[in-house]
Amino acid sequence: MSAILSADDLNDFISPGVACIKPVESLPKSAKEPKNTYEVTTEDKVEPENLPPAQISLTDCLACSGCVTSAEAVLISLQSHTEVLNTLDAYPEIPLTQSHHGTTVGPAGPGNGRIFVASVSPQVRASLAATYGISEKEAGYMIDQFLRGPQGLRSGGKQGSAFTWVVDTNAMREAVLVLTADEVSESLEGATKEGQEAPPKRPILSSACPGWICYAEKTHPFVLPHLSRLKSPQAMSGTFLKTVLSKSLGVPPSQIWHLAVMPCFDKKLEASREELTDVSWQEGLEQNITEPYEPVRDVDCVITSRELLSLASSRGLSLPSLPLQPLSSTYSLPFPEKTLGSFISFQNSPVEQSLATGTSGGYLHHVLTTFQARNPGSDLVTNRGRNSDVVEYVLMSKDGQPIMKAARYYGFRNIQNLVRKLKPARASRMPGAKPVAKPMAGRRQPMSRNAAAGASSGSDYAYVEVMACPGGCTNGGGQIRVEDAREATGSSQPADAAASEASKPSPHEQRAWLARVDEAYFSMESDSETETVDKSQPLSIVDKETQVHESLQRWSQFMGISLSKLVYTTYRKVESDVGKEQAPADDTTRVVELAGKIGGGW
Repeated sequence: MSAILSADDLNDFISPGVACIKPVESLPKSAKEPKNTYEVTTEDKVEPENLPPAQISLTDCLACSGCVTSAEAVLISLQSHTEVLNTLDAYPEIPLTQSHHGTTVGPAGPGNGRIFVASVSPQVRASLAATYGISEKEAGYMIDQFLRGPQGLRSGGKQGSAFTWVVDTNAMREAVLVLTADEVSESLEGATKEGQEAPPKRPILSSACPGWICYAEKTHPFVLPHLSRLKSPQAMSGTFLKTVLSKSLGVPPSQIWHLAVMPCFDKKLEASREELTDVSWQEGLEQNITEPYEPVRDVDCVITSRELLSLASSRGLSLPSLPLQPLSSTYSLPFPEKTLGSFISFQNSPVEQSLATGTSGGYLHHVLTTFQARNPGSDLVTNRGRNSDVVEYVLMSKDGQPIMKAARYYGFRNIQNLVRKLKPARASRMPGAKPVAKPMAGRRQPMSRNAAAGASSGSDYAYVEVMACPGGCTNGGGQIRVEDAREATGSSQPADAAASEASKPSPHEQRAWLARVDEAYFSMESDSETETVDKSQPLSIVDKETQVHESLQRWSQFMGISLSKLVYTTYRKVESDVGKEQAPADDTTRVVELAGKIGGGW
């Protein structure tokens, strides 16, 4: 991993646990047979051993409850800009040709090459836009030129490899928004469609933030039944690209290499989840596996906004010098499956990024506007919490009756308060005592408009948008910081450590910087409006839902895979092994462990 993240950079995180259990589960056994296990060994008789260093992978982090969320990013050794460069240098691009049949693999065949594809988050574009003083749209052109243009990555490297397709995660975000509203509707109606699993318990909690998911799985498993089953836009983009490209081009998923550029280090953890591999969506794969099989991840590598700067710097490229305009058609191959190409297209993805939607994708906003459209004449009452990262909403009918309640909770300090509200009541140990009753999830009770705006117990919400970072995803841990922007633009170059400390941005400068990133993020709303004003009127919520459902069904039919396998995922409780009985170690191992604990060793 790039050495750009430390605990000092994190403004609202859960500290790592005391015990990290994975690296030292057991010590390597010596190949030599001990002469006498009860013999007292003196220091001069001990033969030195070169033991391999303990290594921690992302899979280990996900399987251990020793620490949670952003603190784990310090342990990441893969998924960095270095891995991107190494992969591009190791594999040539699979030759693709364009004909009247569409995009196909060239006559030479795939060989040992790769098809490189990337998905980019709008928050990353906003971070770059704020850094270089351009709009989010222009930042998108900059990234596109860098990842697949002739003046970008393609201009160097051993293989001259670069990315064939670069897509916007907004496309799959729209699909996730529509499916989220469907999930909330099923939960409120209490009806389950035939062949589908029951919806999550109310309140449904958003699941797009991997830091929040890690926290829930490792510390509060009682909230897992409340988590939305939907994949995040990153994960769904990976599933879409791997499935459609694999089938349409006749290339195995392992030869499609997917890079995601995200605002958050925890997205690396999400990409490493065993639930987000081809095993989860390939029909009958688990039953047909007879030999050791390495699952193919839907997202092979995740880098952050800051690592994108490191990627350019490592190749000696200057991002500001790249053209801020679309690539020519020479470098733009059409998506091989035409009917699904518009679904994933950057240009045609419907986008709404405004102050009302927020900085994290607009999950809550879409749910509220969907239900408001279904209830003409309804009114939305907003209640601000103790800070700007807690907001409650009540949708009121014409008659002043609550239709649904929802909320937004950003930042771990606020998330902990939400979790406390959802914690089930403990049974009293006193004889004959009963547990304190809690309000039933989703229970509708008559209330006045003033009462509706009051504090909620948490369990009567229909939906809660939960994000680990205060301020939302534009304030992700991997976003470009003030000092990074100064260095990238050459506006500040401290000569020594004292000058570097003096140039450290103040809290006021950091808030002003975040406001600048937010402004760039919301700039796409005006860009989209200027482009579409002459074409047609914006789609209504009903029309948009219909369009998304039709596209999702085409995807499912094209692959011959049920839609639930493509868009849903699962979660599991992560238990610690600390304090549990381990396999008995031999006497030599126990002596070595004891010696290591006393005074730093022999």
